[in-house]
Amino acid sequence: MRAAGALIAIALALALQTTLARFVVGGSTPIDLVLVAVVYVALTSGATSGMLAGSVAGLIQDALASPIIGVGGLAKSIVGFAVGAIGQQFIVTAAIPRLLVFMAATGAHAVLFQGLYVALGLRTFTSPWAAVATQALGNTVVGMVAFAAVESFPGVMERRRMTRRPKV
Repeated sequence: MRAAGALIAIALALALQTTLARFVVGGSTPIDLVLVAVVYVALTSGATSGMLAGSVAGLIQDALASPIIGVGGLAKSIVGFAVGAIGQQFIVTAAIPRLLVFMAATGAHAVLFQGLYVALGLRTFTSPWAAVATQALGNTVVGMVAFAAVESFPGVMERRRMTRRPKV
């Protein structure tokens, strides 16, 4: 059941990411919804699930939007594993720890992704810190809203069930 939920989250993030990219100026969004989904899966399911989710999501995202397949998959799988390991070792259920995890995951992903491109001699990045900070902020906001929405969903369904009038 968790695997199906993770696949649905990744598919939804990929669909939204590729759909929204056309409507943003310059063709790129400052939010990586796929990374948000990977961090969510890693925090809720652990290191192994986070690594697998990162690998699958990153490879699919690379196949859809990148000339080099594998760089995004490797970066997201490392981030997914690290976030899952941190989530298992520390209590990451309150807002502040989650906020810090989303920000750190975005920064680590940017360092890995851009570092791999530079190490392979495929691309150079000139002062990407403002873009990384903007993406970290965007990913954090979206991630926190997503966690709040998912965590409140069972309560909403229960309240809805309780307020239904009995049939006579």
